[in-house]
Formats: sequence, C-alpha cells, structure tokens
Amino acid sequence: MQPLLRRFALFLTLAASLLTFIALPAPPAQAAEVLLSQGKTATASSTEGDFNARSAVDGDPGTRWSSAFADPQWIRIDLGASAEISRVVLNWEAAYGTAFRIEVSSDAQSWTTVHQTATGTGGTQNLTVSGTGRYVRMYGTQRATAYGYSLWEFQVYGTAGGSGGDPGRLLSYGRPGAASSSQSDGNCWECTPARAFDRDPASRWATSSTTGWTDPGWISIDLGATAQIDKVVLQWDPAYAKSFQIQVSPNGTDWTPIYSTTSGTGFKQTLAVSGSGRHVRMYGTERATPYGYSLWEFQVYGSGGAPITPPPLPSDPANPPRLVWSDEFDGAAGGRPDASKWRADPGTGPNNELEYYTDHRNASLDGSGHLVMEARKEVTAGSSCPRDPLSGSTTCQYTSARMNTGATFQFTYGRVEARIKVPKGNGLWPAFWMMGADFLTGRPWPYNGEIDIVEVLGKDVKTAYSTVHAPAYNGGGGIGSPYTLPGNADFSDDFHTWAADWNSKGITYSLDGRTVFTLDKDQVEQTRGPWIFDHPHYMILNLAVGGDWPGPTDASTPFPSKMLVDFVRVYQ
Repeated sequence: MQPLLRRFALFLTLAASLLTFIALPAPPAQAAEVLLSQGKTATASSTEGDFNARSAVDGDPGTRWSSAFADPQWIRIDLGASAEISRVVLNWEAAYGTAFRIEVSSDAQSWTTVHQTATGTGGTQNLTVSGTGRYVRMYGTQRATAYGYSLWEFQVYGTAGGSGGDPGRLLSYGRPGAASSSQSDGNCWECTPARAFDRDPASRWATSSTTGWTDPGWISIDLGATAQIDKVVLQWDPAYAKSFQIQVSPNGTDWTPIYSTTSGTGFKQTLAVSGSGRHVRMYGTERATPYGYSLWEFQVYGSGGAPITPPPLPSDPANPPRLVWSDEFDGAAGGRPDASKWRADPGTGPNNELEYYTDHRNASLDGSGHLVMEARKEVTAGSSCPRDPLSGSTTCQYTSARMNTGATFQFTYGRVEARIKVPKGNGLWPAFWMMGADFLTGRPWPYNGEIDIVEVLGKDVKTAYSTVHAPAYNGGGGIGSPYTLPGNADFSDDFHTWAADWNSKGITYSLDGRTVFTLDKDQVEQTRGPWIFDHPHYMILNLAVGGDWPGPTDASTPFPSKMLVDFVRVYQ
C-alpha cells in the first residue's frame, strides 16, 4: 500500500474507532467491592464451647466458630443494612460442610439461595454470588466429618446500599406514646408507654394487670410528622404477642397493617417493614401467655418524622486498649487501701450472709505489693445477721472487707482484670465484680445490671464462676458459666488473673489469658432478654462469709482467712 493510502486508511480506522467510541453508551459505573462482614453481628444455630459465631467475622484467622456435631447447622451475619452481595469466602477448619447453601435475606426470616453445593471441598472456598440482602447465611446440611461445621472466617463482599435501603434513623426515641392500658404496681412500677420509647432496656411498658391481660392490647407512638418506616425493633418481656400487627396511620385513628404474624417469637424481633405514617402501632391480637403484653423496647426506624436525637452511645475501647486505671497495691505493710481509688462499704451483706463488713479495718497492704482482705471470727456488738449455725446467735459473728470504686471511678466498656489468690474453707465467698452505677442513684438491683468477673466458693476451690444479672435473668437464672483450671488444679494454691473484655457486642471472660466464657449481646437479646450493660459500672472487691450460695461455715473453716489481690487494672 502507498504511504498516502496508508495514512488515509489509518485516518479512516481512527475515525471509525472514534465514532464507535462516541456512539457506544458509557458503561455503568461499578462500585468497588468491599468486605462488608468484618466486625458485624453474627449468630449461629449452635456453638461448640467458646467457639462462638463472632469469631468467624473478627478478621482473626486464629479464631473460629464451631457448631454442634449434627445436621443441619447455620451461621448468619447481619450486615446492618441491605447490600448487593457479590462474593463469599469460606475459610473452613477441618470440620467443613460437604453440602451447604449460601442464602440472603432482608428480614432473617425469608431466605433466597445464591449458592448451593453437595460437593464442598473444605479449605478456602471463594464463591462468586449475586444477591441482595441485609442478612447472609451459610446453611449446612451435610458435614464432611463426624464433627460439626467450623469456619475460621466467613467473609461477605459486595457494595452497601442495596435495594432495601439503609435501616434509617431512630425516629421513636422520646416521642409520646399511648397504649390500650398500663401497669403500675409492685410487680411493674409505672410501666407506661414512655418506658418503651426511652432506649433504656431496663424499663418497660406492660398492659394493666387488672384490666389489660386480655386481647387485643396495643401500644402506639406519635412520630410528630409523617415518616417513611423501614424497620421496627421489638424487645419483648416474657409477656409477648403470638399474633400481632405493626400498623401505620396518618392520624392515629385509621390504621394500615405493614406487618402481620401469627407466630411471634418473643425476645428480640427485628422487622423489615415498608410503610408511611405519623403514627406506628403494635396491635396484639393473641397473647403467648396468660399475662398481658409487655415490651422493654419498641423502636421505629426510617426517615422523616420529627425525631429527637438520643444521647450518644458509648465508644468501644481502643484497639489496642490503653491502661486508664490501676491499683498495684504497692505501699507499706499495714497501710490502708488508697482512698482516692477505693471506699469501704461497711455494714451487713445481702444473700443471708453472716459477716459484718468493717470500715477498712479488715483490709490492708502487706508491704509486698498485695491487698489483704481478711475474714475473722469476731462478734460485732449491736449488729444483726441471719442466725449463725455454729453459735446460734443472730448477732454477726464474723467481720470481713468490702470496698468499691463507686465514688471514685465509673466507666463503660474496657478490659477489666485482677490478679487474685482466693481462700479455701467452707462458707467463704471471695468475689471481684461490677455493679451498674445507677444502683447508687436509686435504681434497684437487678435493673441496674451486675457483671460478676469471678466468684469462687470456699467449699469447692476447683471451680470458678463468671455471670451477668439483669431483670430478665438474675439470681439462680443469671447467665454464666463455671470453669476449672487445667488439670483440675486448686484455685487457692496460687494467684490467677481473671479478666472481662467488655464492649458494645458483649463480654469475653478469660482466666490467665485463656477464654473461659463468652456472652454475645445479640444472642442474649434473642434468647434471654434485654442486654442492659451499655452504661457506667463500678468495681467491687469483697470476701463474704456464709450466705445462700456458699452455705455456712463449720468447725473446719480457718479463721482468719485471707483473699489476696495483686493488682486491679482497667484498659480502654
């Protein structure tokens, strides 16, 4: 070809290409795929020991979720908002699924399968999927081994903001409510509609015990202006609705249902809904128990309305957390606890205990870096205790030590740890624990919340306990776990370090660096009742004598008995 023709041909080619480029429609912009699941709330059909669901979304390849040894089993992630799902990565432990499904859902009730296999390979499976939902679930139907299903990591990738929209803003906080009736008696004091809209999980609304244990029963909220509603959260008391509707109304008179069920589950129900109105109502038509209807929380989310901004939620501890408070108990022998950190809590104890706590007379430093809390067999004249089985007296026969940081240090969230050596002997009851600070301003136990980091009974010093107490679970029904030392060793033989890592997602208890018990906030709310531990608490050290749980002392109980504390530290 001649050079001129080549240049002309080149011009034609470029022109054609340019025209083609101009004529083609611009491709749609593609949002970058991101990891959506890390740190989100995860729940599962079951867990094996401490291998909880949260460990599969924590980004740590050294922790894992493991299920019970049965089919089927599942693990579910709540992404917090609807998302376009493009990829799922399963990093299996040796206990993997041969047959399983990946499913998505907008409400955690109706599921759509986006991947299914009966020939799972284990290892790391990188699965391309396509679907939209707020919830993503691995649903295993056949295990590859005799063990359960176990994932080091369960990762969901995609783009946030799918067709379901964001969960929206809390619209109901502090807005005026109304109800078919309300309870106010010794069992539920001033349980008015406002209690369900105060974002306080330890207060509740209930229908009247004299006129309201009937059907129907209802509670409504005035959002102040028309709103688009996309989510309703109900945290039920055991008196819950089996059949109910969520209704909206423009005027509080004419109601339209946007959700309806005849199989209400109680506990915490998070409902994806769609509707608009100024008023929102839970309209119960069938109770699950002979009692009435009662809600700890009734939260409405969406856009519009006239929302009142609630107080900010507390921040989680830094990663890694930093030391913010400590007592190493360094001081001269015979010195008293640092008054800037600890205040004595003198008087008698609860739980039918037999001791009288003195004003720091039973607490001192030993000069070797330890706090010594001493239980003694000595009478406190003028005091009154339950009848002592040994002496038959109702005058307190023992003295001991109890102190707290209520007046000096209150905090929300953090790593709380103490190194303690517990005493041994029938009737002794050493403890390191925390109380919700609102107890000091009049809120009665257990509505304030109690977090027991460690309790040991002197009659069995091979077992320790960690527990939480709240209105829906307390006393003997508190949520806790016993645990032991390796080799079933004796706790009283040496010092041990107990810790509670407490944040907005729950509490992880550890002993000498080994996780012994985990509480997942979301799982507690869905199976036991409201989680009430997202507010300031203060620390308590005490050595009780006698009581309902440890039982009485006897002739073999050594006195004086000593609880030694090497340090107490708080990191945030």
